[in-house]
Amino acid sequence: MRRLAAPGALLALLLTLAPAHGHSLLLESSPAANSALATAPPELRLRFNNRIEKRLSRLRLVNTQGEGRDLTVTTDGAADWVTAPVPAIAPGRYRVEWQVLSTDGHVVTGRFGFTLKAPQ
Repeated sequence: MRRLAAPGALLALLLTLAPAHGHSLLLESSPAANSALATAPPELRLRFNNRIEKRLSRLRLVNTQGEGRDLTVTTDGAADWVTAPVPAIAPGRYRVEWQVLSTDGHVVTGRFGFTLKAPQ
């Protein structure tokens, strides 16, 4: 019985040491997650750890009432950045929902929020 367990343990060890195929990971954004802004951002910018298929990526801006706007992703710029202009927005809490297609063929989604403070 002990001989059968050793090959299985070796296989399990090799599988955990094998390099994982990289899915896109969000490295940074502008505005930053959970930030509080005094002025509305002119655009959303998200940087990932690898190239993104921009034409097949989506950005959506959702307000506190749950009303969402699909934003137009620009296709120029660095291959690991996704950007989109932001229309005029009112003060309040917003959620950015993103979906990108990595060049490795995997679709990855995520979200983060930011607050636009009311002028004082």
